[in-house]
Amino acid sequence: MDIIEKDDSYFPEEYIKNGIRYEAYNSQEQMFIIMKLMETALSEPYSIYTYRYFIYNWPKLCWLAWGKDENNEEIPIGAVVCKLERSNTNKAKRGYIAMLAVKPSHRKLGIGTELVVRSIQEMERDGCDEVVLETEITNKGALALYGRLGFMRDKRLLRYYLNGNDAFRLKMILKEQSQLFNDIIP
Repeated sequence: MDIIEKDDSYFPEEYIKNGIRYEAYNSQEQMFIIMKLMETALSEPYSIYTYRYFIYNWPKLCWLAWGKDENNEEIPIGAVVCKLERSNTNKAKRGYIAMLAVKPSHRKLGIGTELVVRSIQEMERDGCDEVVLETEITNKGALALYGRLGFMRDKRLLRYYLNGNDAFRLKMILKEQSQLFNDIIP
C-alpha cells in the first residue's frame, strides 16, 4: 500500500485535517515562524539567507502546520521547507526536503507525515522524478517516518553535520526509470 496517494485534483493552499490547519507559505512573517520552529528542532544552524533561498524560490513547497495550545489559541506546531530542481547528473527533476520540524508536544500525531506528503504531492504535480534528503543517523524518528513513506537509504555521509554526526542520504523514486528516460530523451 502506498502511503502517498496519487491525486490529480486541485490542492488548496490551506486545509484542515484532524483539527490541524495546514497552509502553504504566503507571507514574510511566516518565514520567521518557520525559522523559530527549525531552530528549536534541528541540530544544524541555518542563516536567514538559507531560509530565503528555499522559501522565496519554492513557496508552494514550504508548509506550516497550526494547532491549538492549552488556551485554545492557534500556534505554529510544524513546518517543512523543500525545493525542486533539475539534477546536474541525470537531468531528472529532483525534489529536496531541506528541513522538517514538529514541536515535541505535537509529535506522533502524523503532522510530520502530512507535511512531507503534501510537499511531495506538490512536487509530483510539477513533474518531480525523485526526492532526496539528509538526516542524522541518530535521528530514529526521522528515519522511521521517511522509511514508512518509502524512502530508501542511498548513502552514508561521514561527519556531514557540524556536530560531527554522520548522515544518511535518503531517496524516493517517484517515476519508473523507463518513464524517466522518456521524459529526458524526447
